[in-house]
Amino acid sequence: MSTPAIRALLVDDEVLARLALRQALASHPDIAIVGECGNAAEAKQAIAALEPELLFLDIRMPGMDGFRLLHGMQRSSLPMVVFATAYGQHALRAFDANAIDYLLKPIDQARFDQAMCRVRQHWQGLNMAPTPAPTAYLQRISVPSGERIRVIATADIDWIRADGNYVRIHAAGTSHLHREPLTGLLATLDPARFLRIHRGIVVNVDRIAEVHPLFQGSAEVVLHDGTRLNLSRRFRASARHALGMS
Repeated sequence: MSTPAIRALLVDDEVLARLALRQALASHPDIAIVGECGNAAEAKQAIAALEPELLFLDIRMPGMDGFRLLHGMQRSSLPMVVFATAYGQHALRAFDANAIDYLLKPIDQARFDQAMCRVRQHWQGLNMAPTPAPTAYLQRISVPSGERIRVIATADIDWIRADGNYVRIHAAGTSHLHREPLTGLLATLDPARFLRIHRGIVVNVDRIAEVHPLFQGSAEVVLHDGTRLNLSRRFRASARHALGMS
């Protein structure tokens, strides 16, 4: 079975720059361009609607620049980012923003190909198969709470959101920051109870009350407490199976 292509969005106010990216991507059939945007405001809407997994992003654009676009988004919703810009002085800031790579215009194909190797490596890490199931799934998680250690039963967890190398655990109306990447924590949780519905979101299936289809194939999950969470296209099939949806 072939591997699905990585879905990419091109964001640059220069038509010729977007054309150059298209040409550079022509030799990378595992990257599928799902849209183009001429400014950051359009890109913000396109990211929400199209859910790209990779963003080629210019920095200086009319209105909102590329950094402000990223700053205004939740980290769990961010695609992988490769900056493509004519200015070299923003490289350090770009990597502070967790960019995969930083390309200078005009695009050099060999350098571009190196960036795609980094994208693939990062993508494989994000989608790494879970480690073999432990003999017993995690029953409790200890998290710091001021000067105390709070013990949370995994059965009490409502949902979890990735936050860089941390996760934000939501349980019983409160949230707790726990220092562990989402992928690592997910591997220790009972897969019959916890469902990944987005690259950065895991939910306790017992807390799911409704699933709402939205426009353009999007959907959201509504929990019993009213919390609304994005159900990514990528995880829709597994959600349908877990929730017994036809």
